[in-house]
Amino acid sequence: MGAKAFSIAREKPDSPDVLALLERHLEEMHRCSPSCKVNALPAATLSGDDVRFFAARSAGQLAAIGALKRIDGKRCEIKSMRAADAFRGSGAGKAILDHLLFVARECGCDWIGLETGRHPVFEPAQKLYESRGFKECDAFGEYVSDDFSMCMELHLN
Repeated sequence: MGAKAFSIAREKPDSPDVLALLERHLEEMHRCSPSCKVNALPAATLSGDDVRFFAARSAGQLAAIGALKRIDGKRCEIKSMRAADAFRGSGAGKAILDHLLFVARECGCDWIGLETGRHPVFEPAQKLYESRGFKECDAFGEYVSDDFSMCMELHLN
């Protein structure tokens, strides 16, 4: 699939297509990680005041989702980033990640972190994050880095 144009906007995570993609995301997390290592947020939490949730669409079709959760005044975290299966390899993941990084900078954040899995299914996401400068880091917040999960960070200065 070649590069596509995506329109990215802040949305509520309660539309049927977004809920279906969030469910698909959770299913994959549970298939590849122990339940105690699944840190994806449910739709209700993604609607919170401390979270900005975005959807990338192509011709109206949901291509990818991602959210920024504020940790404190200068730090935020990427949550629930996922490309729809039909849009994997299309640039949808890159588009939503680039948008999240732009929004983080616009909001005055100087650090952005994320937690992801170590299972091979997560390797494309890890490579995408690395392509934007993310590096593996010590666990932050309530996360624990181990055989199943890793934390990554990017300094935005």
